[in-house]
Amino acid sequence: MLIDLHAHSTASDGTDDPGALVRAAAAAGLDVIAITDHDTTAGWASALAARPAGLTVVRGAEFSCVYEAPGAHGVNLHLLGYLFDPAHPGLLAEQGKQHDARTARARRMVARLVADGYPISWQQVEELAAGGPVGRPHVARALVQAGVAPSVDAVFADLLAHTSTYHVGKRNTDVLEMIRLIRDAGGVTVFAHPLAWRRGPVVDDAAIRTMTEAGLQGIERDHPDHDAESRAHIAALGGELGLVLTGASDYHGSNKTHNDLGICTTSTESYEALLAFGTALPPVSD
Repeated sequence: MLIDLHAHSTASDGTDDPGALVRAAAAAGLDVIAITDHDTTAGWASALAARPAGLTVVRGAEFSCVYEAPGAHGVNLHLLGYLFDPAHPGLLAEQGKQHDARTARARRMVARLVADGYPISWQQVEELAAGGPVGRPHVARALVQAGVAPSVDAVFADLLAHTSTYHVGKRNTDVLEMIRLIRDAGGVTVFAHPLAWRRGPVVDDAAIRTMTEAGLQGIERDHPDHDAESRAHIAALGGELGLVLTGASDYHGSNKTHNDLGICTTSTESYEALLAFGTALPPVSD
């Protein structure tokens, strides 16, 4: 089977609406696709309503987290949660906080850009978010539309880079707490792109051991941002810790031009190992 366990729609920062995402997954020859929008489950219903025959849909989300080591600066990271109960009170409350923080952050970035004369508006950014959580990619797309930059990647490398005066930090959940919340909601937890160092600082092996002790169940090995050396390191560490090794595209539509659906995949054995943990929700298939 061809299994891609990490993809985004317009419910967060992708450019395909949830229906288009599942149709694109089927057209790409995938057997299983996970919809994992940032800090939201808003795209689930539309994805299931449009699911083509023969395609299995795994419902999930990618949560914005931080690892706080004693005496050190926190490191931001992403945690994938799959097949959890979306009505779990603790998880719902945390998602609400994340949604509010994302919106406030985006407003501040837009205000800074507008104050310096960049021809964008908050209304434009909201429209690009299409009713989903507003994030940095929507601000970037507004700048591309305005002709300020040629691509979202170019905006992220310059105007909205972490070192830019227009960049605003975001509120992230402690990753150990998020692991607990997802597990309490009947979900499965996988550490997303752990060695994507080009995006910024990454956690060390000791942090991953601590996360595993807290209930982490899997780790994303095969990812477009991981080179061969990184994949080998993750495989060795994951094997030592008993983590399920996964792979995925991290598809965002045209927002990420080198993350085509199915470019990285999860083995059937790893997929079945994740499901064997037991989940609040089953994958949806024929």
